[in-house]
Amino acid sequence: MTKMTIRDLRSHIASLEAVGALSRITRRVALDHELSDVAAAMQRSDTGAALFEDVDGSPWPIFSGAVASQRLAAIALGCEADEVVDRMGEVLDPANGVATRYVESAAWHANTVTGSEVDLDMIPIPVHSRGDGGAFITGAVTVTKDPVSGRGNLSYNRMLRTGRNSLGFNVNEWRDVGTFMKNRPDPDAPFPVALAIGLDPAIMIAAGIRTPVDELTIAGAIRGEGVEVCRGVNVDIDIPARAEVVLEGFIHPADRAPEGPLAEFHGYLGEMWNSPTVEITAVSWRDDPIYQTIVPGWYEHIYIGNVLPREPLLRRFIRHVDPTADVHIPPYGNGFLAVISIDRDNPGTPRNLAMAAMTAHINIRNVVVVDRDVDVSQPSDVLWAITNRVHWSDDIFTVPHAQGHEMDPVADKRGVGVKVGIDATYKRERREYGERVAYAPIDLSRYLG
Repeated sequence: MTKMTIRDLRSHIASLEAVGALSRITRRVALDHELSDVAAAMQRSDTGAALFEDVDGSPWPIFSGAVASQRLAAIALGCEADEVVDRMGEVLDPANGVATRYVESAAWHANTVTGSEVDLDMIPIPVHSRGDGGAFITGAVTVTKDPVSGRGNLSYNRMLRTGRNSLGFNVNEWRDVGTFMKNRPDPDAPFPVALAIGLDPAIMIAAGIRTPVDELTIAGAIRGEGVEVCRGVNVDIDIPARAEVVLEGFIHPADRAPEGPLAEFHGYLGEMWNSPTVEITAVSWRDDPIYQTIVPGWYEHIYIGNVLPREPLLRRFIRHVDPTADVHIPPYGNGFLAVISIDRDNPGTPRNLAMAAMTAHINIRNVVVVDRDVDVSQPSDVLWAITNRVHWSDDIFTVPHAQGHEMDPVADKRGVGVKVGIDATYKRERREYGERVAYAPIDLSRYLG
């Protein structure tokens, strides 16, 4: 793989283009629905990332799909596709973190509006899904600081445009930004926040990780050098200096309003939530900026939030049971499904592995254990193993009343539900069928006109 130096969104776009993983969409598309329809179709087919150069209703081009597949994640991480889990395991180790570097000025200081001049209509925020409750910012990284320890934090929060300078701000009670607000002497006081849009994918990947360290140090580990940061225009927060667009303001925890629905990671339109609001007090942008969005409830959303940060965690847990086992969290499973691949040598090992995966991360609800002859990246192959190697009464077990994610559509409102393990390995002791049918891969372009 050709490796290029990536430090911001623009150099990442160049790296994608260099390996044929970027499509420049020159045909005019609508900001509402059409842009997301095209981007989602490209992600489904792993066509690559998209740069929409002519968007009706947008003064800026819009980029989407930076980390929507294993192939694209490898480009962002500077490794091969089969090295992604290893690479993520390295950068997740706090010992490998690289501290940020402070700079006085940023490219996004070039243009700024503040106070009464702020108007969010100037930002090209798409309406993604036809069931969405409005225009949501989905591709911004939320940057906050713990007022007690001073530690920085990156996260993702869905944000509905509700007015000229206001956003709804969805936050789970267990996220760090929610904890930061609660731990203050006055939990309802305005809380400073910055929204960074158009970023080096290292920062995007780091923002999807929940960790007790500043996620910017993980982005530094990915790049091998500290991320450049600078203070905001009117908030005392270290903000990535190479962002394309930055919104600054204050979360009002007690000023709540309904926001939603939005296409969510579980594949349904999420519920309405009575969420805090954000008052935007400054908008800054680079000259000729590129806006970035994530198609919600789709592959990039799931890769950043569920696959990349969790596969190394699950592998570490399951390798306590089987040192050679591998794991894949397929995007079509919305983060609730894990597929484990092993060389089966003991009939009890698959169940132990499934239980280890269930306890490794709260989201993992269904676990399928397969043999090495099954390609875990191919849904059809996993389904073949389930169909042909599972005896329903003997090879499936359930764990009732287990804690999961509160947004899991099959759990109760607190996330309590049933977890399921499926042993889809070949049981030769039960019946011998020989080897699987296989044919050599063929380059069809040599045969088809």
